[in-house]
Amino acid sequence: MTGRLAGRTILVTGAGRGIGAALARGMAEQGAALVVTDRDEPEAAAVAQSIRDSGGHAVHARADVTDRDDVRAAIALAAAEFGRLDVCFNNAGFNEPEKFLDITEPVWDRILRVNAFGVVVGSQEAARQFIRQGTGGKIVNTASIAGRQGFPSFAPYCASKAAVISLTQAGARALAEHRITVNAFAPGVVRTPLWDKLDRDLERIGEGESGFDAMAGDIILGRPAEPEDLVPTAVFLAGPDSDYITGQVIPIEGGMVLV
Repeated sequence: MTGRLAGRTILVTGAGRGIGAALARGMAEQGAALVVTDRDEPEAAAVAQSIRDSGGHAVHARADVTDRDDVRAAIALAAAEFGRLDVCFNNAGFNEPEKFLDITEPVWDRILRVNAFGVVVGSQEAARQFIRQGTGGKIVNTASIAGRQGFPSFAPYCASKAAVISLTQAGARALAEHRITVNAFAPGVVRTPLWDKLDRDLERIGEGESGFDAMAGDIILGRPAEPEDLVPTAVFLAGPDSDYITGQVIPIEGGMVLV
């Protein structure tokens, strides 16, 4: 296939649905070979199959981003199927709303472990593969506007995404000597199945007025994002045009947060 990402092998975590699925499909359309990973293997398999059905190249793997063996196996699959790994998108994450005064340790631990420690594991294992190859490479993390400002019912999630931003900067400094860049993008309100669940969860805790429609009302471009709105930035960060960019976080939120 031809395209801006032709010849590149890209691994995307949490790619069974929502943002991750859109990124995988969009980058495959630009010629990349994809390794689609998700904890839900049938969903990952379906996305990989849809890429192949469209003439692209993709394989899938079940991977829990907090399980180092899973992540290593997915990276080994990339090397075995396509000869190398060029880009790793640490995209997997989730949210579980709780009122600030009701934050519990189990929820805190679950969110921080997946959203933050998962980025650590993915970055480390991808970097080790890049170093073995001697090629350099790119790590791209999914941050959020919630990493730049706090929301009262999403405090653990906000903390986890602030951690993603810090990990992006730390990784950029640590890995530059190996010709590895580390960047992130920060979505705002994106119409995905995640938000359907969040709206139900917010209703359950009595915060229904803080849901999708309320937050989307603050977007100055007048609409929430669709997952496909994030693809051009992902292609840019995965491709050669971003080779001289590292340690940066690119917001994609329609003007919701102006700083």
